Amino acid sequence: MRPTIHGATARQNSGAPSSVIDQVGDRSSGPRRLDLADKGEIAGLADRPTHELRLSWRKLYRRDPPLGLSRDLMIRALASKMQERAYGGPSQSMKRRLNTLAGVFVKGSSSFDPGVVLKTGARLVRQWHGHAHTVLVLEDGFEYEGQRYRSLTMIAARITGAHWSGPRFFGVFKRPSRSLSTTAELGHE
Repeated sequence: MRPTIHGATARQNSGAPSSVIDQVGDRSSGPRRLDLADKGEIAGLADRPTHELRLSWRKLYRRDPPLGLSRDLMIRALASKMQERAYGGPSQSMKRRLNTLAGVFVKGSSSFDPGVVLKTGARLVRQWHGHAHTVLVLEDGFEYEGQRYRSLTMIAARITGAHWSGPRFFGVFKRPSRSLSTTAELGHE
């Protein structure tokens, strides 16, 4: 078992990697910070017997751990849940994205393409009937003319008055890459 080192300065002097937990600024208005007891609890997960890990799982998740879950994965999931409780979980847009990707994977596809991922703050501009329409990408959706929307399709329908694929309307789709032979056949060497 390794000796406990408190504080980022001591960790820097020891040559050990600094902890993300120590680098977080004051979040008194947001989620609580991990105190030393919580940090020690997370660090001590690896030293606990498996039956204690199962008890901790029941306490945090309010159900039994899945059958066949490895000890290593149980430790990682417990540590993640403890950090999530201290700092807050993933954003709504990240949860939606993960659920979408998980749904594609569950449908039986052996591999999947996550497609285009828009960054928060990006602006999408589309000319339609002589008017430029600008959409701002938010963390949990989109903003168009001061209103928030969950999807680009809803915005495209508002602009056109008809059903359109929002990503297609705004030109947000992954274009198929052309091979060198296709490019050469088109005379674009």
